This record gives sequence, C-alpha cells and structure tokens, in this order.
Amino acid sequence: MRICRYQVTGAPSYGLVEGDNIAIIDTDPYSKWKRTGNTVSLAKATLLAPCAPTKVVAVGLNYIDHASELSMDVPKEPVIFLKPATAVIGPGESIVIPAMSHQVDYEAEIGVVIKHLAKNVTEDAAGDYILGYTCANDVTARDLQRTDGQWTRAKSFDTFAPIGPWIDTDFDPTEVKVESVLNGQVKQADSSKNMIFPIPRLISFISQVMTLNPGDIVMTGTPPGVGPMQAGDRITIRIEGLGVLTNTLVAG
Repeated sequence: MRICRYQVTGAPSYGLVEGDNIAIIDTDPYSKWKRTGNTVSLAKATLLAPCAPTKVVAVGLNYIDHASELSMDVPKEPVIFLKPATAVIGPGESIVIPAMSHQVDYEAEIGVVIKHLAKNVTEDAAGDYILGYTCANDVTARDLQRTDGQWTRAKSFDTFAPIGPWIDTDFDPTEVKVESVLNGQVKQADSSKNMIFPIPRLISFISQVMTLNPGDIVMTGTPPGVGPMQAGDRITIRIEGLGVLTNTLVAG
C-alpha cells in the first residue's frame, strides 16, 4: 500500500496511490481510517511531503565507505542529529541554496515513517512502530559542516529535507539499491545491506533518547558518493522498489 499526502484545492488530504488515481481516505494514516469511496486523478493532484513530522531524526555515517570518504571513524553507536520540521519539502519542490553556503551536497537515504508513539522500543518490536518507508535526501551545506565542527546549521536550512513521493507500507528495506542521480548521472549507488546499523537498531536506539511521534521521519544514513549541487541542477533519489524523489536547486 502506498500512502500519499496530496492537494488539489483547499487543505492537504491523505489517500492511497492506486494506478493513475488516489483513493481518498477519511483521516490521517496514523488513526483508524477508511476509504471514502471517492477518488481523484493522480495527474490533477500535487503530491506533497507524504507526512508532516514534528522532527526528522537523521543518522550520520551509517555506511562504512561514506565514513571513509569523509575521513571519519566508523562509529561504535549510531550518530544521530536533528533536522527541523521546517526543512521538510515534497517531490517537485525546490531546494534553496542558502547565500552563506558555497557547497550544498545531496545524500540519498531511506526514510522511515513512524506509525505509533515510540519510547524505549526494543529492536524486536521496532517493526510495530513503523508505518512504512519513503525516499529522502539529507541535503547538507558541507562547507558549514566543516567550519562549525557540528552539524546543526549545515543540516537545518529550510528545504534541506526533501521526502516522498509516498509512504510504502509493504517495502522491505533490508537489501535494496540506494541511488542519487544528478542531472541524469548516477552519483551514489550502494545496497542497504551495507548499513552499519540496521533499521530496527536505529529505531530502538533513537527511542531510548527521545520520543518519536506518529509521522516523524528517521533518515537512515547515506552511501558513499556524496557531492555538490548547483542552482539549476536536478537531483533524484531513487530507492529500488520504493520510488523516485526529484527536486530542483535554486539560489537563495
């Protein structure tokens, strides 16, 4: 099942992507919902970010070769940081390059969407708290990351957390290709099997630090091959079996 958040006119709504149509549901996907019996053409709808998180929890250095390309040690525990809700955008929206940065990088990632309020979750139970998965781009002002020595400013600009196009509830993330494609050229391509910390471990670890709310996003780390984008570029995050997320770059 592919859950989307979309807009035709008025307020955003939720539905199920089924072929060329969206089957409308009566509430958000975190509650008990049912089909309304109405549909809208996918071509007439604007797909938004598929959820409206209170926060995005991102994982750094979760692929060994990515740690190597940044000349950083492989972590013994997950390295986590936050991206604010104001960074979230959906498919087709523009990533804005901030004036204070001269190197804005793409980072292709699998995004996990939380289903239920999660606190102190065990690894074995982690799957019960996952609604599904989405494509994500952990956009990073790499020059500011190096300058600051910590990651908040570099990761937190408005538009720096593209997600979408939908939430796939049946997706299996254990061994799929994670790719970024810049202006038609593949830049990142690795398998999720090369994650240092698997997703259940991440959900458990994060939930022991902070409460995860329904709709929150966990970005699970990026493969090697990160690199810069420029105004006018087109960046696509492609996750095998999950979907494609495309955004363009504009100057701030």
